Amino acid sequence: MLSQSLIAFFEDSALADSIRENDILFPLIESIHVLAISLVIGSILAVDLRLLGLASVGRSVSRVTSGVLPLTWCAFVVAVGSGGLLFISNATKYLANGYFVAKMLLIAAAGINMLVFHALSTRDLPRWENAARPPLRARLAGGLSILLWVAVVACGRWIGFTMKVG
Repeated sequence: MLSQSLIAFFEDSALADSIRENDILFPLIESIHVLAISLVIGSILAVDLRLLGLASVGRSVSRVTSGVLPLTWCAFVVAVGSGGLLFISNATKYLANGYFVAKMLLIAAAGINMLVFHALSTRDLPRWENAARPPLRARLAGGLSILLWVAVVACGRWIGFTMKVG
């Protein structure tokens, strides 16, 4: 867990003060964050729908993933950067918000789902990547990914409605 002194260091920084006090900066960063998250989830959804056999069935799984994953990772970097800036503006309050904590845990779970999928399911990818209906383990990974990312978005929205600032 983050130490109190590290949290205070970031939260008391001039950058955090600027984000917190400026009428334009926080909404601008938040807008960038929402756009980046939209790109992350939209591109992941394209892969997940392919894994479920519901979209792009005429393309191999490798072709779909290689086409969208560069966008996913670039957007993820922007989302993490903008989210970090939002976080430092009120780190103590974010850490006390259950929806924020849930969002972080859900993002970690989505990452673990992706790692497990790539470690286990892609070992025999050449055998099934052109199938319109991938094997059950791939479909489960895609379905779980969609559920996790929808939950991330829901928690993200609830953060804004439940933060007690001031």
